[in-house]
Amino acid sequence: MNSPRKLTPQEEARLAQVRKNFQERRQISDSLKSIKKKIGVYSGKGGVGKTTVATNMAVKIAEKGFSVSLFDCDIDCPNVTKTIKISDVPTEKNKKLIPPKIHGVQVMSMSFFQEDEETAIIWRGPMIHNAINQFLSSTEWGDLDFMLVDLPPGTSDAPLTVMQTLQLDGFVIVTTPQDLAALDAKRSINMIKKLNLDILGIVENMSGDFFGRGTGEDISSEMMIPFLGSIDLRKEYKNTNGPIIKESKIVNKEYSDIVDSLLKIIQ
Repeated sequence: MNSPRKLTPQEEARLAQVRKNFQERRQISDSLKSIKKKIGVYSGKGGVGKTTVATNMAVKIAEKGFSVSLFDCDIDCPNVTKTIKISDVPTEKNKKLIPPKIHGVQVMSMSFFQEDEETAIIWRGPMIHNAINQFLSSTEWGDLDFMLVDLPPGTSDAPLTVMQTLQLDGFVIVTTPQDLAALDAKRSINMIKKLNLDILGIVENMSGDFFGRGTGEDISSEMMIPFLGSIDLRKEYKNTNGPIIKESKIVNKEYSDIVDSLLKIIQ
C-alpha cells in the first residue's frame, strides 16, 4: 500500500490558510449569532452623509424600542464617534470588548483605539481585513434586534471585505441629488447585486433648493429598489452637539418615516 504523498511547502501553507480562514469565520459567526438583522449603510461616493444617516437611523431605531448597535467599519476614516458624540470607550470583560452605549445605541469604532484622531490610517487590504475580523470576533455584542454597519465608500477592497465577512442581511444606499452621486450610487447598487446580496432601499440626503431633489426616487424607479425617503439640507445641521434627530423635531420626523419604511420592508 502506497503511503500518502507528502505535501509541498506551498500546499501546506495554503492548507494552513484555509484552516485559519475557517476558524475566523466560525468565531465571527459565533460572535454575531445573537443579532437578528445586520444592515449595511453604504454609498459608492464619499461625502454624501452616509455616516450621518447611519448614526441617526440607529438612534431612531433605538427610540422605537429596538436594541441596536452601530458598527463603524470605515477603518481609514472612522467618524461615527464624532457624529454620535460618545466619550465613553469600550471596556473588557472575560477577554471580550464591551461596547459603550449612548442614546440607546451600542457603538464600536476604530476611532476608540486611535491615540491621535488626526493621524492617517494607511493600511493595505489584508490589514483592514484583519482589523474588521478582530473587531467582530473580540466584541461581546449581546442579544440585538439590529446592527447598523457604516461601510467605507467605494466599490473596492475595503467595502468588499466588509460585505463578504459580515454576511449582511441587506443594504441601505445613500445618495445626494447631484448627478455624480447618483452615478456612484448606481455603481454601489450594481456591486451589491453582483454579490447576490439584498438592497433594502435608497435614501436621498441633502435634498432641497440648493442641490435639487428627486434623484433617489429616479434611481429607485430605474433600478427597481424601494425608496425609503429623503432628508432635506437644513441649517439645523450646523448643530454638532450630537445626533441631529435629538436637536430637531422636523429632522426627527424625516428619519422616523425612513425607519418606518425600512421596518415594513424587513418585517
